[in-house]
This record gives sequence, structure tokens and C-alpha cells, in this order.
Amino acid sequence: MAINQKQVLSLQQKLSPQQIQMIKLLELPTVQLEQRIKQEIEDNIVLEEEERPAEDEDQQPQEISVDEYLREDDTPSYKSHINNFSKDDKQRPVYLTEGRSLQEYLIEQLNFRNLSERDMRLATYLVGSLDEDGYLRRDLESVADDIAFTVGIETSAEELERILGIIHELEPAGIGARDLRECLLLQIDQLPLNTRPRRLARRILADYFDEFVKKHYEKLMARLQVSEDEFREAIAEIKHLSPKPGNLYAEGGTDTTPYIIPDFILDYQDGHFNLSMNSYNVPEVRINRRYVDMIRDMVGPDGKVKEQDREALQFVKNKIDSAKWFISAIKQRHDTLMRTMQTILDYQQEYFKDGDRSKLRPMILKDIADRTGLDVSTISRVVNSKYVQTQFGIILLKSLFSEAMQTESGEEVSSYEIKHILQQCIDGEDKRHPLTDETLMDILNSKGYRIARRTVAKYREMLGIPVARLRKQI
Repeated sequence: MAINQKQVLSLQQKLSPQQIQMIKLLELPTVQLEQRIKQEIEDNIVLEEEERPAEDEDQQPQEISVDEYLREDDTPSYKSHINNFSKDDKQRPVYLTEGRSLQEYLIEQLNFRNLSERDMRLATYLVGSLDEDGYLRRDLESVADDIAFTVGIETSAEELERILGIIHELEPAGIGARDLRECLLLQIDQLPLNTRPRRLARRILADYFDEFVKKHYEKLMARLQVSEDEFREAIAEIKHLSPKPGNLYAEGGTDTTPYIIPDFILDYQDGHFNLSMNSYNVPEVRINRRYVDMIRDMVGPDGKVKEQDREALQFVKNKIDSAKWFISAIKQRHDTLMRTMQTILDYQQEYFKDGDRSKLRPMILKDIADRTGLDVSTISRVVNSKYVQTQFGIILLKSLFSEAMQTESGEEVSSYEIKHILQQCIDGEDKRHPLTDETLMDILNSKGYRIARRTVAKYREMLGIPVARLRKQI
């Protein structure tokens, strides 16, 4: 068999480590930028926090050139390996916590149950396995395996079932359920079944849950042999129950609540906008002068560097180069963010005056990219997870972008206008006979909006509104 060899020349574009880090810096919201800068200060010995105001330019480091002191063959192996990476690159949400967590509250209740040491350890593990809504989403066999591996206690699904039954008796009602049906049943079983609607509600949850979820109300009334009024009262009892018992705990949840800190602050007074970056606790950084002086001290009067100082000199120079790049990258991030936000402000001035979403102009990423001269991917990274504080609330920048739709007259309108009309139509519909997507399409077309049924379905789903069958009420 013959083997053919040939050379192929191709062009490939690869991002440098510095470019990758610049992209990651651009994506970071304000609070995570603070964490990233503090981590860089820890990782790079020549960086320090700036105590003077940012406007003070006196401490800017002079250009340091020591390349002429180093011969290529004497260069240490790490010369070109400048560490611009940080352990804190992964994005994390910022949380604000106050009071006891849900787990602490549950464990506090368990302490009053006079449980054995073994039962208490198992119950504590189960409580720690609950999700933020208060559900136990894992099967007990898997939990038993985890307990054997991490806690060193051999247990069984049957024993954990008994412990879970104790947790089911705790407050808030419904905690520790494994699915919605069990959650609602736990809640209604803690109420006195002293009324016919409540007894009927429990029977629906216990015996006809699938039909109830699918809103097959006529079929249910026929099987239960109840009137429409009786059925409506039973459904009202079910609606008083919570599908997320973890949210019933007032002091907190299994996870703490995300806390939004805006990246931009926009003031509007006397017809003028004032846009600024929210510095929050983001530290100003500079190069420690001690290391700059150290390099100069290593250079003799003849301009040469002693052999024993070469490696130390190159190490410090690499750290200084890394610090200078990082400081430059932070400034470039600031300039890019301000440039992008100012362009968005100019484009959506009417909206930013009073927050009326009907005044939002159709705007896609390319519109802002064309006006700033930046790449579409850069604009996408800037607006992702960034917020602006306005006089009418804190706004996610990404939410300001929308598609353009054409009316019959050829006028371009924002897709937000279409969604607003959809929301109004659905809010005002007869819940006994909800509007189908086909009917909603006809309504929009009659108002002059050229829109297909699949687009109506897409916008309805974006609004978090279920299909007509699931919106049905009696």
C-alpha cells in the first residue's frame, strides 16, 4: 500500500494568553472584577493596591528596559512564561445573606426531636441534600451510598425513608418532598381536613394528580361527580399551597439570595444624562516602586548585570511586565465598557428618560458594534451579566436588545411591543376559553403586525406563558 505525503499551508488565528485574559476581564461584572484584582495582587508580588486617587498620575512607573543586560543564551527558562492566569477566573454569583439558612432552621427543629446520634447524623445529611426549593431530588439508594462513602455510616433506603418522614413533619410544610405531588400532599395533610373542598382537594392530589396537572377539568368533574362550583373551591384550596416550600422560610433559603450590584450608574436631571462606572470596592493598582528600584540596583555602573543576579532580575522583570499588562487590561476594560454603554444610551435615549419599554427601539448587537467599531462578540461580552442603575430601577443590559418587526405600513417596531400586546391579550382573555397561538396571531395581524404563529409561540414562551390548554381555569 502506497503512502502519499503532502504539505498543506493554512492560516489559523489563535488567541494569545493575554487576549484570552482580556476577554475574561471584559465579561466580569463589577463585584467579580474586585475579586479578580485582589487575586492578581496576591499572585503578583510587584502589584500593590493604590492608595491615592485614580487621577494622580505621579506614581506611573517609568519604562524599564533590561533586555540589553541579558544575553539570550543566559536567559532563564521561564523568561517567556508570564503568569496572567488566576484561580478566580470562574464566574460566581454574588450573594447577600442575612439570618439563619433554611438548613440551620431545620437542624434547629431536629434538635428538639430527641433523635439518637445516628438518626441525627443521617437527618443532618438529608437536610444538607435539599435543593434551594426544599426538595430532595436524589433517590435514597444514591444518598445511602454517599453517606457510606463520606460519613462512614452504612445505611439503607428503608432507614433513610424513616428519617425523611421525620423531616416531612418539620416546618415549612412540604419540606423534603421528592416531587410536586408529594410536596402538595405533605402540606395539605398538615391542615385539618374539616371542609368538603379541602377533602376533595386532597383526593384530587392523591388519585388524579396527572389529570389535574394537565387541566382535564371536565373529565375530573365527571369522575368525581361534583359540580363546577365544588370543583372550583377544591382547586382554590390547592392554589393556597406552595410548590416551592423552601421559599416559605422568611429568613433565607437553602441558598442565599443573589444581590445585584450595577456596573453603570446613569443619572438623568434637567434633560441631561450623566453616565459613570460604578467603582464599588474595586481597588486601584500600581507597580510597587521597591521592585523597580531593585532592578536598577542590580545594574552596575558599567551597565552589566552580575551573573548571580541575572535570574532574579529576569524574574522581577517578568512580574513587572505581567503587572503592566494587567493594569493596561483593566484600563482597556473600563474604556470598552464605557464606550459601549454610552453608545447604547445614545441609541435608546427616549427609553432611558422614563423607562417606558414601548419607547425601546429595535436594537441588535450589530447595531452597537457598527457604532462603536468593536466586534459583535465584544459587545456580547460587555452586555452579558452587566447592569445599569437608572432612576426607574436596575436594568440588565442584555434585556434592552430586541429584534425588529415590520408593520403592514413598513414601519419597524421592537419585538418588545409585540410581547407587550401578547401579554395584554392573554391577561384579558376568558380563562375558561384561553386564546390559542393561532388566535393570537390573528389578533396581531389585525393590528397591523405581520407575524407567524411560530413567532407568537416563541414570544409567548419567552414571556414564560404556557400554552392555552394549561392556562385554562374554571
